[in-house]
Formats: sequence, C-alpha cells, structure tokens
Amino acid sequence: MTEETPESAPTTAATSGNADVPPDHLSVNPRSPFFDAEKLQRGVGIRFKDRVRTDIEEYSIAEGWVRVQAGKAMDRKGQPLTLKLNGPVEAWYEDLGENPPVAKKA
Repeated sequence: MTEETPESAPTTAATSGNADVPPDHLSVNPRSPFFDAEKLQRGVGIRFKDRVRTDIEEYSIAEGWVRVQAGKAMDRKGQPLTLKLNGPVEAWYEDLGENPPVAKKA
C-alpha cells in the first residue's frame, strides 16, 4: 500500500517561520493583537507599491494592505484615524544591513 501525501503549499519567507523576516501582519499600536514590541525594536522596513515608507501604522503582506495615519485627525478615543491602502507590501528587518531577506507575497 502506498500513502499519498498531500501537496504542501509553497512556503515563502513570510510563512516559513524564519527569524530573519518580519511577521506577515504587524502593528505599532499597543492595543492591537498584532503588536509585538520585540520585533518592532529591531526596526522593520516597509516597501509599499515600490516605495519605501516610514509612516506605516500596520501592515498585512498576505492581504496586501497597509494602514497610514490620516493627517492629525483623531477618533473619539484619542487614537489617530487611519486609512487602509491596498497594494503590494514587502517587509524586512533593518538591523540586518545590506540585502536582508524580504518577506513578500508569493
């Protein structure tokens, strides 16, 4: 008897669990379930639509979006209002120097 093994999904740098690539979803807001101070301390670089951005509040590589602050507007709880922008997202740790491994959607 032979057992068939199910085909596994192709692994990308974002899903392989590699410690040298940032997580698929990360937020700078401590209230978010995707907040991780340890990973943010390393410094995460974000490229959105082929442009390096430094104003990203939250991102999701798999879903292809970022959240950016909408000017100085605040909600009723004092949190900044954010806009969700869709497009290709790439992330990397800035502490790895030149040519770090980049997490991006396959």
